[in-house]
Amino acid sequence: MTTNDDVRVGRKIATGVAEGLAAALVALVVAAVGLFVFSAVQWPAFNSSNVTRALTTVGQVCSIALLAVSVLLIRLHKWPVVAKLASWVGISSFVTVTLGMPLAATKLYLFGVSVDQEFRTQYLTRLTDSAALRDMNYVDLPPFYPAGWFWVGGRVGDVLGLDGWEVFKPYSIGMLAVAAAVALVLWTQLVRADMAVGAAAAVTAMTVAYASPEAYGAVLVVFIPPVLVLAWGALYRRSGGWGAAVGTGLFLGVAACFYTLYLAIAAFTVVLMAVIAAGSAVYTRRAVARRRTIGARKVGQGSTGDGSTVAARPAWRAAIAPLTRLAVIGTIAVVVALVVWTPYLLELLAGAKMPSGNAFHYLPQSGAQLAFPMLEFSLRGGLCLLGVLWLVVRAGSSRRAQALGIGVVAIYLWTLLSMAATAAGTTLLSFRLEPVLLAVLAAAGVFGFVEGAKAVYLALNEPARLRTAAATIAVLGALAFAQTIPTVLTHEIDTAYTDTVPTETVDEYGTHGERGDKRPPSAVAYYHAVDEALLAQTGRPRDESVVLTADTSFLSFYPYFGFQALTSHYANPLAQFKARADTIAAWSELDSSAALLDAMSRAPWRAPDAFLFRSDGDNYTLRLAEDVYPNDPNVKRYTVAFPKSLFTDPAFTTTEIGPFTLVTVRR
Repeated sequence: MTTNDDVRVGRKIATGVAEGLAAALVALVVAAVGLFVFSAVQWPAFNSSNVTRALTTVGQVCSIALLAVSVLLIRLHKWPVVAKLASWVGISSFVTVTLGMPLAATKLYLFGVSVDQEFRTQYLTRLTDSAALRDMNYVDLPPFYPAGWFWVGGRVGDVLGLDGWEVFKPYSIGMLAVAAAVALVLWTQLVRADMAVGAAAAVTAMTVAYASPEAYGAVLVVFIPPVLVLAWGALYRRSGGWGAAVGTGLFLGVAACFYTLYLAIAAFTVVLMAVIAAGSAVYTRRAVARRRTIGARKVGQGSTGDGSTVAARPAWRAAIAPLTRLAVIGTIAVVVALVVWTPYLLELLAGAKMPSGNAFHYLPQSGAQLAFPMLEFSLRGGLCLLGVLWLVVRAGSSRRAQALGIGVVAIYLWTLLSMAATAAGTTLLSFRLEPVLLAVLAAAGVFGFVEGAKAVYLALNEPARLRTAAATIAVLGALAFAQTIPTVLTHEIDTAYTDTVPTETVDEYGTHGERGDKRPPSAVAYYHAVDEALLAQTGRPRDESVVLTADTSFLSFYPYFGFQALTSHYANPLAQFKARADTIAAWSELDSSAALLDAMSRAPWRAPDAFLFRSDGDNYTLRLAEDVYPNDPNVKRYTVAFPKSLFTDPAFTTTEIGPFTLVTVRR
């Protein structure tokens, strides 16, 4: 039987979904228009001029002004539709201008195609070339790293007719703008509308500043604080809460499809919430039963007054409700996760052996100590400190404070577990959770600021003046922090301008390459010629050839498969990275072309169709990597030298292209 409460909850969910879709559409239009306008002008490079920095500040001021107008209209209870549109446009334009304007004169996203961004670009290139769920590097293997964000980006690139590396920047910025706007809608379903705008804006600013280089993780970070509030609402209440449980399960499922580590910390927090909720329910049930028993004894009765004995109601049954909702959340998450993980799981069930991977073998200094941003003397530190104070003061009376507080505790527990795991020869990559911690504390800081300001002006009995003063401080703080974001991301932005991309046209230096800062390109400028030679000599499409090369950024621009990945940390565990490295070394020690061809034919994996070497005297060289954890850095580079005499057989075709030597294999 449907109750009025069920109808009300159903309408609220339907309204939230509709507003979420509308906000996503608005954010998509804002991002698309903004990025198009930015690209239509020939801007100077960010690392050689302050023009784009100045224009970024102007755009941020306009965006924050829209958010302030939205809050004002909400507080005045005027023009609710305009207020919503202003908040959606404001938060999405903030993301677009803060990331898009500094990168306006380059085709690359933060970090260019360097370090970790190299394999991410390779993944997007792979899934732009084909919608099939395939490993980013290895042929005939399902993906191990979650493909969700990259698959969607690949479809965007395919629709727009862009290569994977070209769509990376606009897709990353647009997706984060959409995520920020939808997260704002979620906040409005959980807290008062004006506070929702403030919380969403603070979380978004922290995310852009500290999580945006990992674009596929940033879209989850903006959701984690409101999802924690949603999850606690589902688990703590004694009845109902099924809509919140479904929403939490959907988020965890999407997280499993996007970023495994953020899934892990979110799931860990939700389980911790369920344990606390179950324990609290049992404790409360026992306390109530104890009081009723004492009351019954006083009046000489053996019942609770409602016809049932106290003994007939075991306290442990109170834990059933939160644990049942936890089971529902987990079931939904698993079903959604299988959309991406099914091919890999089927490969394992088919008998594939998974050696111990090295993905967790990284321990920088930041992962060996606890982060306390709330103790920094900075705007960031001040907001986080306000958040901590609010979490402590309101822990017993606010569900929001409880939810966010459990989230903070979970992050610190995960960090300690990661440190303890080093004794077992691994880590839990806790250093990557600092953006999540900052986002949660930022949301708490906004609530602390609002409630603290209210307490002050009520105590002083001057609400009008102090409200204006508090609002002024909030806006000034937001502007001051916002304009520091490009400074925080200086290295990432500079790399986007100094990295080279291949081009089909010849540039002013006579090469097929281009840097955002218009300086002479690197060896990447010869990739276009390498690609043309490969296509001509193999006679096959790119995704039907396997290339062995140490210049793995080549695979980020062109969807060839690689015989070996950049490092073992990003290699598919099913690919047997160490065994492949040993095989490459063994090939280099053979004494003839015939022996090499024979060894390649007997390899347990598909042998290379081409080698892309560097030349060094009488040898062709590959500079490869091996895991040396627990050392920091955790990667050691070493050189494998192939005598040129190994490639004298007619089966090999050798072509010199700039600093490269391309050797194709005729089969």
